[in-house]
Amino acid sequence: MSEPETKPVAQLTRRRFCQAAGVAACTVAASGAGVLSIEFLHPRVLFEPPTRVSLGPPDGVGVGSVIASETHRLFVIRLKDGFRALSSVCTHLGCITRYQPDDGVIACPCHGSRFSLDGDVISGPAPRPLHWLDMAVSDKGLITVDTAVEVPQGMVFKL
Repeated sequence: MSEPETKPVAQLTRRRFCQAAGVAACTVAASGAGVLSIEFLHPRVLFEPPTRVSLGPPDGVGVGSVIASETHRLFVIRLKDGFRALSSVCTHLGCITRYQPDDGVIACPCHGSRFSLDGDVISGPAPRPLHWLDMAVSDKGLITVDTAVEVPQGMVFKL
């Protein structure tokens, strides 16, 4: 009788190992490229807050008072004859200034610049006065400030 035929067992040779490693590397690279291509199709948009800010009715602000809005980076100052809106961003290096009611000044905590309530530089390294911002009254009778629009220094918003 003849011996039963046995099938040869496939051995892992160096050639087969290199082929399998090459196919695996190409699969990983193609998968990564596919993921990056799909991610490229999704837009990356910055959603910034609106530049027009509503601050409430003008009657609610007493003469000589200062409204500070840290989130919108502005000061609204009530004068006898109207309103003034100043940016709270220091003109030196862009730090956010703070109103100091005891001294009646706006001060930068980073490098010590001090500004008057007109926005003029009193002391410190700031090269320019604070920026004056556009103001208006909305249809609902609320004070609105547009932080994207600068107006000439000295412009007072009158009701």
